[in-house]
Parts: sequence; C-alpha cells; structure tokens
Amino acid sequence: MQSSSRPSSAKPKPVQLKVLVGIVLLEALALVGIAIFYAVALAAGQATVSPAGAVFTMVLLALVGAGLGAAGVFLWRGYRWTRSIVLVIQLFAATIGFPTATGGYVVYGLLILVPAAAAVVLLFSKPVFEVTQRSTKPPTGGSTSSD
Repeated sequence: MQSSSRPSSAKPKPVQLKVLVGIVLLEALALVGIAIFYAVALAAGQATVSPAGAVFTMVLLALVGAGLGAAGVFLWRGYRWTRSIVLVIQLFAATIGFPTATGGYVVYGLLILVPAAAAVVLLFSKPVFEVTQRSTKPPTGGSTSSD
C-alpha cells in the first residue's frame, strides 16, 4: 500500500500558476546569479564601481532574489500575500527594463520586460487569483436554524 502525498480531494494546480511560479523562480535565480557575479568581480578586484557600491548592489540583489524565491514558493502554496510581492517586483522590473530597452540595449530590456509583463498578466488571471485566495478561517455557513 502506497500513501499519496496529495489528498484525493486536492485539485491540480492550474497551468497559469505553474508558468507564473516558473517565471518568478527564474527571476529570483537570475538576481542571485548576478549577485554572485558581483561577488566574483569584487573578489577579483574588477568591480566597475566602488567596492562599497559593489557590496551594496551584491547584497541588495541577493536579498531581493532570496525574497522573490521565497515568494515563488509560497505563491505555489496558494498564499494571498505573495501576489503583492510579485507585483511590486514586476513593476520594478518594468522601471528598469523600459529605460534599458529604449537606451540602446533592446535585447536586455526585452529580457527584463517580457517576463515581467507575462507575470503581471498571469498574476491577475482568474485561475491564479482563485488559487491564491487561501484562507486560514473555515467557511461560515449561512443559516444556523434547523427547520
């Protein structure tokens, strides 16, 4: 007899949520990867900015990447508060991606803008919205009278 890790009444996750979580986790991985790049450049003495600026940027990228990764995990679990974090990060991405694209680095700008736009669209899709309406309170019944 094998026991299933998922209860039989649990619904499968919608594809929109799977794609959204994938985007969010890839963005988090990219941020942490860039933070590692900053650490390597700093250790090799090749930081293009001041060492203090490189350390600040490295720590900021690592913290935002870790936070976004955690938000992706909790988004998968259906927590409501994760939508706010994901939305704010996507808006920040848009504020970086648009000037990057219009400043002559079109490919880099699109690499930032396209996932951010897709994440915002998916974030407000009905299936994702329904999954992230997780409540800790049991539903209350209408009438308690016994006719």
